[in-house]
Amino acid sequence: MSDKIIGIIGLGNMGTAIAEGFIGAGISSNKIIASGRDLNKLNKKADNLGIVAATSNEEVADKADIIIIAVIPSVIEETLNPIKEQLQGKLVVSVVSRYFFEEYEQLFTGLNIHHISTIPNTPVAVGEGIFVCEKKHNLSDEEFGLFKDLFSKIALLQFFDTNLLEVATVISGCAPAFADMFIEALGDAGVTYGLTRNEAYSLAAQMLVGSGKLRNESRKHPGELKDLVTSPGGTTIRGVNSLEEDGFRGTIIRAVKAIVES
Repeated sequence: MSDKIIGIIGLGNMGTAIAEGFIGAGISSNKIIASGRDLNKLNKKADNLGIVAATSNEEVADKADIIIIAVIPSVIEETLNPIKEQLQGKLVVSVVSRYFFEEYEQLFTGLNIHHISTIPNTPVAVGEGIFVCEKKHNLSDEEFGLFKDLFSKIALLQFFDTNLLEVATVISGCAPAFADMFIEALGDAGVTYGLTRNEAYSLAAQMLVGSGKLRNESRKHPGELKDLVTSPGGTTIRGVNSLEEDGFRGTIIRAVKAIVES
């Protein structure tokens, strides 16, 4: 891995988060090269990260061994059509929403390009992300091993059939916004009763980190973990009952449904 160059085509929010995660995981910043549509913004971001700013997508395709496609879906064809032939022999990782294996196969017709489609979430920036990955890909065993070794440094990798990618992406990729709203609401409650906002946010955020880690490492049902906190006649069950009266679970389910069915 140490001799591989990572290229990011599209250094927007997600491309930046991935770069930050790799650097935090110990990958040398000079092994990362990125391109962007706005060269001024690209240069500023690259300087802040210490990575190499490319003058074009062609330069990334030429110099990188592993190429991450991180553009918005509406520009993917105009972005990749000029460099398709350069992508042959590279390991191509897409992080483009709703653009999966079959769409890439059509775009890459007649070319031998090895690619896998994924959707990450923003916590990859701190090495605690999730990559929702399409099971269907055409990476070789060696490439697949390299992919898992590299991206597992910054995220939990979860593989799904294509028809489940949408809902999996909503839960992992959209729900951080719900979690941030939850942190903000808990922060407001804490401030109401005398905590500083930073104190309240820190408590709420770490509570989510710890609760999530406990669930994944213990593999216990969330209801079982909830029951461990809710003593008979205690304070926590009163809060749980209040949330249930206000339709907490149903509200979350409806939010996911609103995105999946949009």
